[in-house]
Amino acid sequence: MIAVLALVAGVVLGIVFHPSVPAPLLPYLPIAVVAALDAVFGGVRAKLDGIFDDKQFVISFISNVLVAALIVYLGDQLGVGGQLSTGVVVVLGVRIFGNVAAIRRHLFRA
Repeated sequence: MIAVLALVAGVVLGIVFHPSVPAPLLPYLPIAVVAALDAVFGGVRAKLDGIFDDKQFVISFISNVLVAALIVYLGDQLGVGGQLSTGVVVVLGVRIFGNVAAIRRHLFRA
């Protein structure tokens, strides 16, 4: 219940304050969102499998975002930021879809 209330509070605060992202950080935002979604779907899968650990979830969430941002940053420094961004999104996308498939199998027994 606390997570739902925090989500609602975050959405309301976002609508009221209209936060903006500084221009230099814009390339990292989509990657951070995809990395965070990977951690969230992994957490949901772990919860359904009965192996959820809150410390592991927080560490996974933060490390996914930091590692993905670091890869994109290094790609920008090497001049291949677009290609590495695409690679990060593909890898995390495969993980997200794998977790969603496991969640679906667990919920629908299919």
